[in-house]
Amino acid sequence: MRAMILAAGRGERMRPLTDHTPKPLLRAGGRPLIEHLVVALVGAGITEMIVNTAHLGEQVEAVMGDGSRLGARLHFSPEREALETGGGIYRALPLLGDDPFLVINGDIATDFPFETLTALPIQMAHLVLVPNPEHHPKGDFGLDGSTVLDGGEPRYTFGGIGVYHPDLFRESSPGRFPLAPLLRTAMGRQSVTGQLYEGFWMDIGTVERLQSFDAYLNARAA
Repeated sequence: MRAMILAAGRGERMRPLTDHTPKPLLRAGGRPLIEHLVVALVGAGITEMIVNTAHLGEQVEAVMGDGSRLGARLHFSPEREALETGGGIYRALPLLGDDPFLVINGDIATDFPFETLTALPIQMAHLVLVPNPEHHPKGDFGLDGSTVLDGGEPRYTFGGIGVYHPDLFRESSPGRFPLAPLLRTAMGRQSVTGQLYEGFWMDIGTVERLQSFDAYLNARAA
């Protein structure tokens, strides 16, 4: 399985840190955020990765290189302007191949066992949901067994971890567009599966959460 790390966002909520440093290169526990994800994927046996970039993307490419020092093979999908999640994935499809692929938000931190996703049967998508954090109390989607619903109670938060079949994007066109409408259409056809993960997970979307993740890693290393 190939994986894509979404790293093209501007990181507005992280300013001024992201004015001169792209969010994937902000550091926690002594290494850039994106490295934590690459190391976790390699540990799960996933070594072929695509990284999309936009804001200060040349810095990401310069720091990460071809990924070999981390045991990975990195390929980059540069975007002149960030194309949102759907558009970014669509642009990278030629690099992702014909089989289902894993996509991870570049601004999450987690100990999720990615290896458990590599052999799942995928209809259109499989989403990893998490308990609602304080900053997103209403959640995103419902879960009926292993079927993800665009509604229902309780609702859980999409954890920024998903496996997608290329056919999910079959009717899409190049350009900027979000992923959520494609997923909701597929949910209406009951072709999106999912699971609830209750282990460690953080959305590193603010400076305060970056500091919390850094403190978490330093405490574990002590």
